Amino acid sequence: MIIREKYLKEIRPFYNSDLIKIITGIKRCGKSVILKTIYDEIAKITDNIIYLDFEDANNLKKAGSVESLLNYVDQNRKEGKCYIFLDEVQNVRDWAIAVKTLRLHNNSVFISGSNSKLLSKEFATELSGRYVSFRIRTFVYKEIVEYSKEIGKTIGTTDYLIWGGFPKRFDTENSESTVRYLKDLEDIIVIKDLIKRYKIKKPDLFVKFVNFILSNNSRILSARSIHKYLAGQGIECSSNTILGYMHYLKEAYVIEELQQYSTKVKRELNFNPKVYNSDVCFNSLKVDNKRYDLDHNLENIVYNELLYMGYDLKVFDNKGKKIDFVATKNGKTYFVQVAYSVVIEKAYKREFGAFADLDNINQKILITNDDIDYSTSTVRHIKLDDFLLMEEL
Repeated sequence: MIIREKYLKEIRPFYNSDLIKIITGIKRCGKSVILKTIYDEIAKITDNIIYLDFEDANNLKKAGSVESLLNYVDQNRKEGKCYIFLDEVQNVRDWAIAVKTLRLHNNSVFISGSNSKLLSKEFATELSGRYVSFRIRTFVYKEIVEYSKEIGKTIGTTDYLIWGGFPKRFDTENSESTVRYLKDLEDIIVIKDLIKRYKIKKPDLFVKFVNFILSNNSRILSARSIHKYLAGQGIECSSNTILGYMHYLKEAYVIEELQQYSTKVKRELNFNPKVYNSDVCFNSLKVDNKRYDLDHNLENIVYNELLYMGYDLKVFDNKGKKIDFVATKNGKTYFVQVAYSVVIEKAYKREFGAFADLDNINQKILITNDDIDYSTSTVRHIKLDDFLLMEEL
C-alpha cells in the first residue's frame, strides 16, 4: 500500500502530543493503513509501543473493557513515553473513558474507528476538546496512479469517474468483481450499519431514500424536493424523517453538503445546500445499462480533489447563474466551473456564461474532459487529465 504523505504531514506534528489523535473517515477509506504507517514511523525511534486491533476477538478478550484495557497497557508499556494505537476502538466498552485516562499518563494515543459507530460529534461530546481529528478520504487520482504502479495496473480517468477511489477495489481482478466488492461495501456502510445504529423502523423507506440521494449527487437538494420525489413514488414520509435520514448519511461521511457563498453567515443558512457523495461509486452502482452519470460524477470528483488540495469551497450565485465552486486557499480565490464537455455550442455558452459580469480580480477556471484547450482571455480552461495531477490551481 502507498504512503499517503498528504495525511501523514498533517499528523506528524502531533506524534508526541498528549492530545488524542483520531483518524476518521468513511469505512474502508484506508484509516487502518494510515495508523499502521504511523506505527512504522514511530517504531524506528522507540520500541515503547502498543498496538491493538479490536476487530481481532483475541484483543477484545484481553482488553475489551476500560479496566482490562488500562491493565493491559500498564503491564505492557515501558518507562518513558508510550505510543498507543487502538484500531476499531469503538468495540471497546466505554472507550472514551479509557483513552481519556491513557493520555494523562505519559502516553501518546492514536485511535481509529468505524465512522458509523465512532462519529465526529461523539468525539466532541465524549472527549471534550482533548483530541485532534484527521479526516481521511478515499483515493484521489494522484494516489490511484501511485498505487496502480505498485500493483502493476493502469487505471484511467474514466474508470475513476465511474468507480471512484475506495482503495481495496483496485485489488479486484476484473470489472465484475469490482462491482461486487463495491455493492457489498455500500450494503455494509450505507444500509446495514446505519439501520442497526439508528434503529431505523422503516428500512425499506430508508433504502429508497438512500438510492435517491446517492443517485442525485452534485445537485441542490432540499427536504421539499426529496419529499416531492417520494410522494411521486407513492411513499409517505415526513420532513423530519427526511432531515433525520440526511443527518445519518452525513454523520457516516457518506454524503457532504456544500453551502452557498455569502458575505453574511445568516444568508448562507437560507440557501439549500448542494449534496456530494463521498465517493462517486455510490452513484454509479445505481445505474442500469452502463449509462453512467459522468456529468455529475465529474463535478463530484472535482469537489473531492479540491478538498484534498486544501481549498475551502462554497457554491457561488452569480446573479442567478450558479458557479460550481468558489475555492479559497492561502488568500487566493478562484471561481471554478465544471462540465463534462463544452464541444456543443449550447454547453459552451452555458458554462462560459456563468462567469458573465464577474471582474478579473479572481481567476476564473473551467474544468472539462475535452482535449481541446478552450481558454479565453478571461477564463482559464484546464483539461481534466491535467487537473487530476495538479497539486494546486
